[in-house]
Order: sequence, then C-alpha cells, then structure tokens
Amino acid sequence: MDWFNYRDGQLFCEDVNVDELAAEFGTPLYVYSRKTLEHHYDELTKAFAELDPMVCYSIKSCGNVHIVKLLAERGSGMDVVSGGELYRAIKANANPAKVVYAGVGKTDDEIKFALQRGIGYFNIESEAEFENIAHIANKMQMTANAALRINPDVDPKTHAKTTTGKKESKFGVDIERAKRFFERYGRDKFIRLNALHLHIGSPVYSAEPYVNAITKALGLIDELRAMGFEITALDIGGGYGANYVHEQTPPYAEYAERIVPLLKPFVDGGGRVIIEPGRTIACNAGVLLSRVQYIKVGGQKKFVILDTGMHHLVRPAMYESFHFIWPTNVAPAHEPAQRLETMPNEGLDPADVVGPICETGDCFAKDRPLPPVARGDLMAIFAAGAYGMVMASNYNAMPRPAEVLVSGKGYELIRRRETYDDLVAAEMELDLMPI
Repeated sequence: MDWFNYRDGQLFCEDVNVDELAAEFGTPLYVYSRKTLEHHYDELTKAFAELDPMVCYSIKSCGNVHIVKLLAERGSGMDVVSGGELYRAIKANANPAKVVYAGVGKTDDEIKFALQRGIGYFNIESEAEFENIAHIANKMQMTANAALRINPDVDPKTHAKTTTGKKESKFGVDIERAKRFFERYGRDKFIRLNALHLHIGSPVYSAEPYVNAITKALGLIDELRAMGFEITALDIGGGYGANYVHEQTPPYAEYAERIVPLLKPFVDGGGRVIIEPGRTIACNAGVLLSRVQYIKVGGQKKFVILDTGMHHLVRPAMYESFHFIWPTNVAPAHEPAQRLETMPNEGLDPADVVGPICETGDCFAKDRPLPPVARGDLMAIFAAGAYGMVMASNYNAMPRPAEVLVSGKGYELIRRRETYDDLVAAEMELDLMPI
C-alpha cells in the first residue's frame, strides 16, 4: 500500500500534486511519502509484535538522513553495512545500542568507529574478520556483542544477484562450520559471540524460505547451547517483498503467521529476535519524477527519452527489474487503477523508455505500453524508494537528483540537487599542479 494516487488524471503524493513539486524543484526528482514509510514500518512491527523484536531498518535501501531520523523517532534500530551508514545513523540520532553492523569487508577504522560508538552487534562474516575485530577490541580494551552470520543454504527464489543465503555466498559461514567457529572463538574476552545472524536474500515473496532458514538456525542454537554457549539473540535478517506490481507481495501478517510460532519458544526462553527490513518499508514510499526530453522513432521502434537514467535508478539495468512507469497527468480513462506489467487500458502504444546515459543498457523498459506522451511531459517511475537514490552515481558527469519528503499537504526538501560545482569540488580543493 502507498499514498501515490491519481485524482481526475493527476498524480498526487498524499495531498500534494507532484507536478507542482517538479515545477518547484526541477527534475529528476525523488519524492517520498512519509505516510507510506510510517505505514509499512508500523504494519511490520504490528505483525511481529508477539515477538517484541528489535526492528533495525536497513539504511542501504534508502539512506537519506531525514528518512533515517523519521524511522528512528518511531523506535527503529538500524542495520548498517559500512562506517558511512553508521555515521548516517548517528547523525539521525539513532540509538547505537540498536545498531547491527554487517558487511564482509569492515576496515580497521570502521571497526574502531563502531566500537567507540557502542553498537549493539557486529554481524561476523568470517573467521578472519572475527580475529581482526577481537584484536582491535583487545587493543582498545573495549567489548562488544557479535552474531555469527550463517548460510542456511536456502534458496529464496529471487534474483541471483540478491541471493545471499546459499552455501556459495560471499556472506557469512557455512552452517556446518558454525560449531567449529564457536569452539574456536566463542569464549573470546572482548567480542562476545552470543548470537546468530542470517539473511537469505531480497526480495522474498513467500514465508517458506524463512521457515526453512529459521528452523535450521534454531536447531543450531540448541546444539550450541548443549555445548555450553549462551545464545541470547537471533537476527533473522530482512528481504521481505514489496509491490513493484499490484499485490505482488503478501501482507506482513502472512509472513508472521508462519515465522512467529517458530520463534515464540526462543523468545519465551529469554531470547531476542532482530529483524532487518529495508526494501519493504522504503520501496513503495518513493517515486522518481522525470521529464520527457525527446520522442524518437528508429525503424519500427519508438523511444521515450527521459532526463534520468541508470545513473539515478540502476535497478532495471543491473537486475532487469520491473518498475511501473506512467505520465503524472493523463486523461481519466488512462488512470492506472492497478500497476501491472500489461495494462488493460485502450489506446496505449509500446515504447522503449530510456535515459540519456551513453550506454545501450540505459533502459528502464522495453516495448512498454504507454498512453500518448510528448516532449516536456512529466513521467513517474514508481516503487523507486528502495535502492534508488542510494545507488545513484555521477556517471557521465551528471549531478544527482534532489529529494523531497511529503507529509499530508506539506513537503520539505531533504536533499538539494547537486550542481556542476559539486561534481568537481573534491578535486578543486587541491592545488592544481603542472604535469
């Protein structure tokens, strides 16, 4: 569910006409709905309330400090994968004790930063990483909690590039190695290895892969406890689906119906459950607005060329992902009642929707049925809140977009548009030396 809706052919974000936002702030422009962000966070926490989990929003999905702050004020912890994301969490006044830190390549400086800030858990990805974190903690005479990330070898049936729980994954350790890992490192004086972490991939559109992974993790916890190790927390990761098309993902209650009964005995026994949602909260809370620059015909092919491309939203080029694309102002007959890959409206013409980047792969959609569009029309790329702006780049020396957060009838600029000066600022700060 989201709060981007058409009214008499005009797209609104909550109670704000998006065309007015584009007129004020220009395009390309990311627009987020506060009500949608809060709704998804609240619905997820409600569905899993029986477990009283520590919900840690995944900053990598949509990391604007204002959005992170909004969720932190709602009670969310944070899932980070870099020192920069931890810095964002701190700037947003998130509670460091409710931060979990994953990632296979944590640097020494990042580890020191996290130890100094007193984060909740390091998610440990390898033996070498544990040894390094423990060594640094020893030198700093500081302690921290750690969760061993295990690969339960479960197929989440998602894109190969976002599958993370298989045995061959670069993340975590094989579940078979976990007991040996605890035997070797489970009694470290400085890094308390007292939790397990798993994350099987994203997006996952059914509860079954979670059930399989959690069942394996709970069996391992029983074995570890029998060996004398105290396991106080289980981080079940994130990856819950989002609606790129209408009703693509089940409601949170369907996930919880299968997952909660599995974990209730662990919680009743004093264990803590951690959940790391990201995409499922942010995805449908954002759209990317863009102007049509040109209409081009090549052979039998029609191209709609936008002022945004893979440098601002890389998912279609990188993952072959579907995003619903539609004009923000259409005849009422063309109002999309549902966002589908094949629209039932009459009078639609297929076109390739592409961007300005000098790459053939800079394409949002091929042969996509669209209402009539012309140069200057405003287009909305939906479900762009997750893995949109966070993956944007300056490729082809193009500035990144502005971001706006809408709340009811009000809105605020939460990131200004970059300028050409921004593109070279870090270079021009240095004295130019003759070659």
